[in-house]
Amino acid sequence: MSGWLDYLNDSTLVARFQRQCGLVLSDAATRDGGESTGGDHPLRSDHPLRSATQRAGKTPGHVSERERPQTTPKHNQETNGYEVKGCAEPRYEVRNWPLYVLFLLSAALGHEVFYITVLPSVHWHLDPFLCRRLVNIWTLVMYVGQVLKDLLKLPRPLSPPVVKLEMRVDAEYGLPSTHAMAATAISFTLLLSATSRIQFQFEVGLMIAVVLSSLVCLSRLYTGMHSLLDVICGVLLSAGLMLLTYPYWEAFDRFQLTSSLSPVVLVALPLFLSYTYPELDHYSPTRGDTTTILGVAAGCSLGYWTNARLGVTFEPARGALPVALLPLTAGALAAGAARYLVGAAVLLATRQAVRAASLRALFAWYGVAAGDAGGARRRREIEVPSKFVTYWVIGLVNSVLVNRLFLLLGIL
Repeated sequence: MSGWLDYLNDSTLVARFQRQCGLVLSDAATRDGGESTGGDHPLRSDHPLRSATQRAGKTPGHVSERERPQTTPKHNQETNGYEVKGCAEPRYEVRNWPLYVLFLLSAALGHEVFYITVLPSVHWHLDPFLCRRLVNIWTLVMYVGQVLKDLLKLPRPLSPPVVKLEMRVDAEYGLPSTHAMAATAISFTLLLSATSRIQFQFEVGLMIAVVLSSLVCLSRLYTGMHSLLDVICGVLLSAGLMLLTYPYWEAFDRFQLTSSLSPVVLVALPLFLSYTYPELDHYSPTRGDTTTILGVAAGCSLGYWTNARLGVTFEPARGALPVALLPLTAGALAAGAARYLVGAAVLLATRQAVRAASLRALFAWYGVAAGDAGGARRRREIEVPSKFVTYWVIGLVNSVLVNRLFLLLGIL
């Protein structure tokens, strides 16, 4: 068993996949970086990310994952990440541009812009019920995945031989892949939940779910951010969480919408989980990203509960379910595009305004000087409340106000 795990966790497997997809180390980087056949930049022999085997002069492509050092690079507060000594810009060649664009777009499905544009689109264009269900399951799997990353502390693939395209998240640990978890959860939760709400051919929906989740999973190998083991564990963990919670989805919906305890529990619990997130001995974006997700969930929960109390949920009447999808006429496409542009603009403006106001208030409260703002943003007492409040308001605005704005503008 350990042999298979070592094989699935081997960085050379990721590098081989990248080469097959046309992503290779440039000649200049190869000369500087040694005998590597893939990677994003050379690492000096004293770099903390190089394994003991590489420093000893062995071929990087044959480094066992067990020989990785468990040390982490020194954090640099001025560069929003780690201090990387002697590293130049990534030097690689793209020999298949369609795959490059496809996998980078697929990888973007797990980034912040996805949280505030794509997920709300389900609310704007399909059914607020489906958006609520997706946010609930997405929050669960992402919180579990992020916490496991920082408890297990397993490293990402080595570079070289791997080309790494997303240096922001390279400061995080590897297993499990939360992109794979989120893609699996969102695709198949939407499929399972939509069958009773929307008229569509299940086989087509299944194919779309498989294709989208597979693209995101493969993008984690292509970008060099995860091993095959990370991705497989992410998919299996997400599927397991869905299976365990599926019998309780309807009961949780009823509690979320009708219980008088809902606004207290479903705001206080995410805030508590944000403050009790596992501490590391260095800064990692995982705490901030997790707080972002928990803030969105808390805001959406309060918003959907408020809509239920006001008697305006914007959901189809239960007797009309499952509803037919609207035909893609020119008018429907124009209204959909208008909703997307207006909704995204409102949420992005909300994000900018609330984030700036929360940071100003917190800096004043803690006496942070203007010159120290960069490093202060990563302190827990500033990062957690700032991100939580910002995305709590975004969730609340999306679930309560945006559809009402659509009604005023005549585009809903």
